[in-house]
Amino acid sequence: MSEEKVWSVVELLKTTIVFFSEKKIDEPRLSAELLLGQVLGLQRLQLYLDHERPVTPSELGAFRAACRERLQGRPVQYIAGESFFYGYRFFVDERVLIPRPETELVLEHAIERLAASGLDSVDTPSILDIGTGSGCIAITLALRLPGAQVTALDVSADALEVARRNAEEHGVSDRIRFVQADALDLAFAQKAGGPFDLVISNPPYIPESEWATLQKEVKGYEPRLALVSPTGFEFYRSIVATAPALLRKGGVLCFELHADGAEGVKKLLGHEFRDVQVMQDYSRLDRALSCIVG
Repeated sequence: MSEEKVWSVVELLKTTIVFFSEKKIDEPRLSAELLLGQVLGLQRLQLYLDHERPVTPSELGAFRAACRERLQGRPVQYIAGESFFYGYRFFVDERVLIPRPETELVLEHAIERLAASGLDSVDTPSILDIGTGSGCIAITLALRLPGAQVTALDVSADALEVARRNAEEHGVSDRIRFVQADALDLAFAQKAGGPFDLVISNPPYIPESEWATLQKEVKGYEPRLALVSPTGFEFYRSIVATAPALLRKGGVLCFELHADGAEGVKKLLGHEFRDVQVMQDYSRLDRALSCIVG
């Protein structure tokens, strides 16, 4: 019996990228890098720094098993148990949404609006993240704004467990308060506390009517609870209704938007809100809406 080929890291990566491309797997390079990195315990950059490293038979077996999961449609981030947001690594599994690059733009927009708000507390802001999921927004804000005190709210106890784990790994758990509450219940404001300088949310905004049109990977693996609401506007309506009580005068309210949701959210804003701004993403789709309270 002939011995099985001994693969180097770079050979295995190249072969897997071509294989994934032929099988029409989304982001074939990212998939190959994340899966091999997870099996070998290496970051993506380290794969190329140690590109001649031989892959042992047991590592090859584990990698092939991970590749089979990917071919079945399971998102690579869930297989690898990690996703990157704003350059930071976050643990993720099927209890939380996979962080998206577009949400990084929403976070940047919120920081810019907060910096320009003129609030005396801008150096030590109090922030509320509604629908925190993996905690990527709350934790990144705590890392980017070292003086910030952050409240991370979610209806899902499972999601909060993931967010706590990520906060501990990033060393900011002492500055993040975790709250389980339903943002559709107007009483959630009492649990959230405040007043806050910034309220930010990436709420469930996909209407039920669009569920069938989503990618198979999304429908099959990501938590529906974090994605869908009946019309797509229920969470915006509830948060807008409570924002004047949550935010101090001059505080910033910032939402991530459905691609065509800006006008609908604007209609929810009453006289308590001013200086409404809409930011577009790299595809020139409306991605964030922010305003000032009071």
